[in-house]
This record gives sequence, structure tokens and C-alpha cells, in this order.
Amino acid sequence: MAISLTQAAADHIQRHLKKRGGGLGLRLGIRLTGCSGMAYKLDFVDEATPGDQLFEEYGIKLFVDPKSLPFIDGTQVDYGRDGLNEGFKFINPNEKASCGCGESFTV
Repeated sequence: MAISLTQAAADHIQRHLKKRGGGLGLRLGIRLTGCSGMAYKLDFVDEATPGDQLFEEYGIKLFVDPKSLPFIDGTQVDYGRDGLNEGFKFINPNEKASCGCGESFTV
């Protein structure tokens, strides 16, 4: 099982960790919501939770809880700008469909 980051995502996370004064890394998970059922959830991590899966790339630690991992296994986290929109982009091979607004997905 693996989750990966692009250099652009790692750079963005690193800037925000410095801005907030530190932290261990970023937690990636899912929550039940939206018209398609699931949405990605990101939080800064100051303390690891027992059972977390840890992935590290470009010096950034990415924590994933065991309940979320089967739905996001193989996901690549990117960061970019598209016109006036800027944010994280999730390339998830498990995703079967997403809603029109792009806020939620289903597997």
C-alpha cells in the first residue's frame, strides 16, 4: 500500500508547516460527505496516532489512518493552479466516480 506526493505538493506542505511553526507532517484521510459519498480530509499532524500508516516523500511525512487507507491506496497527491483555482489534486486509482463540483467521490 502506498500514497505518494508530487514535488509541488511537498513544497506547499513544507511552506505551511514552516508558517505554522512546525509539525510532524500532514494527515490524509476520508470523511463521509457530499453527493458521491466520500471526500478527502487533510489536517496537520503534531502527534502520531497509534495505527497510522506513515509514508514519506521529499522530506514530508504523510500519515493515513487504517480505515481510510483501502479507499485511497495508490493515490498521488499533487498541488497546482488551474486558472483562478489553486489547491490539492488527488489522483486516486480507486475512484469510480466523482460529483460534478469535484468535492466528493465514490469507490
